[in-house]
Amino acid sequence: MDWITIISTTVKSAIGVETVLYALAAIGINIHFGYTGLLNFGQAAFMGVAGYGLAVTVTVLGLPFWVGIGVGLAAAVLLALLLGAPTLRLRADYLAIVTIAAAEIVRLVFRSVQFRDVFGGSDGQRGFSDGFYALNPFPEGEYGIGWFSFNHRLLWIMLVGWVLVALSCGIVYLLMRSPWGRVLKAIREDEDAVRSLGKNVFSYKMQSLILGGVIGSLGGFIYGLAYASVQPDVFGTETTFFAYTIVILGGAARVLGPVVGSMIFWVLLVLVNGVLSEAVQAGYIPFMTSIQVGPVRYILVGLGLILLLIFRPQGIFGDKREIAFDVR
Repeated sequence: MDWITIISTTVKSAIGVETVLYALAAIGINIHFGYTGLLNFGQAAFMGVAGYGLAVTVTVLGLPFWVGIGVGLAAAVLLALLLGAPTLRLRADYLAIVTIAAAEIVRLVFRSVQFRDVFGGSDGQRGFSDGFYALNPFPEGEYGIGWFSFNHRLLWIMLVGWVLVALSCGIVYLLMRSPWGRVLKAIREDEDAVRSLGKNVFSYKMQSLILGGVIGSLGGFIYGLAYASVQPDVFGTETTFFAYTIVILGGAARVLGPVVGSMIFWVLLVLVNGVLSEAVQAGYIPFMTSIQVGPVRYILVGLGLILLLIFRPQGIFGDKREIAFDVR
């Protein structure tokens, strides 16, 4: 086996673009699910409207890059208002149903033939990242030592991504130790008790939904800018479920839980994929083909996550008390 390649790819994945964008999505989910008790199954929609907001603004309307960022953030806020207004006064499962349906509707609208001139259909949009990379302070070339090196474009997007992750974690840390954050935790535990104290539970839930959606939408920006394109099927339901897996893995209602969970999740996927691929090519697993490596790695990682939920349901850094919320 080529252990050097496996190790280098695995180590890079711990801080790679996928880890960053899923960490941002999971931080938003952590605000919804971990701190407030909201079952938002449409985080992929927030990522999608942000990414497409940027892409359409730049490629179709011909406006500057920063205007596209503003449009994407505004689209995420508008989506949160549209989803939260009819559901947040009801039981938690209504929000779950609406958000998972809305995410699928958004994806289908993006890939529809009728709006192909705007969203690009199933091919998506591309060619909108030039304004971002024009700000790149790193001259063209490779940066790093030996196999642990990145080109100037990848290094720039990773730097911006990890700065956004750090800022998001800092915001969550400060907010959740403020009176506002304590109200969110109280809503998670027993919203009727919070309502009896004169707090506007609907307003706090809406604020939480908007904040988590906006932070999650940053992951959509990172994806679009890293790959210089957006495709509708990338923002499918599995993206949201990956974000939930990451939150549970790292520990719900923990500031750094989503970040560590994202790093562990992608390290496991890349490591298992690398080991299985090399083993199949070397003939150590004769009953498996290279095509089967992808599905099998998800099976093995999923099995590990199931065992984690059985023996440590609160996650690696979580607390059982944080996941015993009231979802009436």
